[in-house]
Amino acid sequence: MIHIALHFIIPLLVALVFFYSRWRNATLIMIATMIVDADHLLADPIYDPTRCSIGFHPLHTIPAIVIYALLFILPLVVGRKADGQSWHPFAYVLHLVGFGLLIHMALDWIDCLV
Repeated sequence: MIHIALHFIIPLLVALVFFYSRWRNATLIMIATMIVDADHLLADPIYDPTRCSIGFHPLHTIPAIVIYALLFILPLVVGRKADGQSWHPFAYVLHLVGFGLLIHMALDWIDCLV
């Protein structure tokens, strides 16, 4: 239960610290990335408390995590508007999706260690 709660608490804390002016939107976008756990439906059994999801489920593999990292990093590199100050809305959302997915994978990885 603590693991599941952290999937809500950590995105909220990250949003409050790094995206304070838009913390509600940032929190919702990052929490929405929990849909990545839909790949658990492909496993048999669907839930196994002793199984490490990193490397087992298709959306929890290293290639998928590399894509999540790109979603996080690319908007930082090319996501600014011409004025250089603000983000394109699409880049902002991609950045948050990548951030949320990376947080999710980190929490799942920590769960594998415990």
